[in-house]
Amino acid sequence: MPGVLRSGTGVLHEAETVWIAMLDGWAAQQFARNLSPGTVEARRATVLRFRQFADCYPWEWTAGTVDEFFLELRALKGAARSTVLGYQNALRMFLEYLTDPAYGWAEQCWDRFGDHPAQVFHEWNTARHAQDTVGAPGKRPYTRDELEDLFDCADERVLRIRRAGAKGWIPAFRTATIMKVAYAWGLRRNEVRSLDLVDFATNPQARQFGGAGIVYVRHGKAMRGSPPKRRAVLTVPEFGWAVDCVRQWAEDVRPLYAPAGSTGMWPSERGQDAITADSLSRAFTEVKREAGLDEDLDFHSLRRSYVTHLVEIGYDAFFIQQQVGHEHASTTSIYTGLSPDYRARVVDRAIARMAEAATSTDTDKES
Repeated sequence: MPGVLRSGTGVLHEAETVWIAMLDGWAAQQFARNLSPGTVEARRATVLRFRQFADCYPWEWTAGTVDEFFLELRALKGAARSTVLGYQNALRMFLEYLTDPAYGWAEQCWDRFGDHPAQVFHEWNTARHAQDTVGAPGKRPYTRDELEDLFDCADERVLRIRRAGAKGWIPAFRTATIMKVAYAWGLRRNEVRSLDLVDFATNPQARQFGGAGIVYVRHGKAMRGSPPKRRAVLTVPEFGWAVDCVRQWAEDVRPLYAPAGSTGMWPSERGQDAITADSLSRAFTEVKREAGLDEDLDFHSLRRSYVTHLVEIGYDAFFIQQQVGHEHASTTSIYTGLSPDYRARVVDRAIARMAEAATSTDTDKES
């Protein structure tokens, strides 16, 4: 870390020492954001691979090296488009970390090597903003790794815009928080964008969540000819992390943006109490594409993920049905897309039970 590598301090193999400290510092930053070890290690492996190809250190990387690396990856090694997007996203975020003045790497490198890291992944030399689809997986839940990439990308956008001194960091913060709320409480697009401040309330049975133990949905999907359905969604412990996101937006950021007298949770740039559906969809799509995720994964996939992950955790089917406001259990089952890892665990447990039963039978026969 820069605090350890003080300017002017001589070390053996100085460049390699700085390089390793950069990797360790980036890993610490990602772990501080509560990313999984698997995600952090996969991104680290990508950076190591690029470093080996470039045969130089980050303060010497150029846009030309980027072109050569991805030309080889696609043309010679036949990497899938989704792989390329994932690599570009990881490398871009690594350089975002190195060029952030808060971490001091530019100053360290300039003092030691007479050069400094620069962002060499731009819109014009990466594919993350391309309109063509990555694949056609159909409507499905996000995997947990995809969710981490999505939310991490949304947070990175806020930091990038704010560091540039642009005014758009608050709308970007709003988009990031809306996405997390939609996932953490299983809300539809219209349900989440229509929330008011008063729709977040305390659950007397779960006071650890403060004023966000219950979310009251007043604009639920209605049957034809009926008024909007209302329901109360309880905050579950596995998604308790989202309570801090709501609190930070409501107490620290929203007051900088909301017009006087507004009660809407997500006021718009035009002074309206709620962001429009189209504006939310556009903002979400920008984040999703920047994160390099499949085009078929939409905003509603956040709700599919909520249902799927509650099933995988082991929540009762009727409880999940009530949480998401489905009239019939069959509707909830359609939303569920259990991950391969979860299915493998189910099979492993079944095999273990069979083996245990067989062992018990053999023991009984011997007796």
